[in-house]
Amino acid sequence: MRISGRWPLALLAAPVAALLISCSGGGEPAGGRATTTATATAAPEHGAAAPGAGTEADAASSATGSGSGSDRGPEKVRDAFAGLQATLGDSCTPGNCAYFLDRVHEELDGLDRAMKADPKGPGHFAEPIAWIAALRTSLKGDTSFDNLKKHQSELIGTRDRINVWMQDHPDDYR
Repeated sequence: MRISGRWPLALLAAPVAALLISCSGGGEPAGGRATTTATATAAPEHGAAAPGAGTEADAASSATGSGSGSDRGPEKVRDAFAGLQATLGDSCTPGNCAYFLDRVHEELDGLDRAMKADPKGPGHFAEPIAWIAALRTSLKGDTSFDNLKKHQSELIGTRDRINVWMQDHPDDYR
């Protein structure tokens, strides 16, 4: 059986394009989290473009939620909280401690921005915002590994308190 036309090529091209987009590493959005999601759509027979199919730049733009990146606001509280929750299974181990502590700090920072920008208003998230502010005061703007390590208990404690608080407010992250 011989297969002709562009259809088989499109079936191969779509997954390859998705792989290339996801591996290109085109930078991280504000907040330090990579949130790229590639969606591949096979082109219909005879080479016609699939509805909504565009360039790689279009795919990257739609994956991050905006065309330029600079006009995009903070992420949603549920997304920022999901990032923070992703740190719960990790710990400060040799060879991973600097990454781990920096990631927890970045996730808390992103969650703080998301809570302050949420339509419910920062007053709704007064306790978690205050805990993050207290941590920020302790760190005194120094986010070096040595300082994060020095304040590791407070950093992890803040993450854990916020996790418990959010679990008591499921409407904020579902």
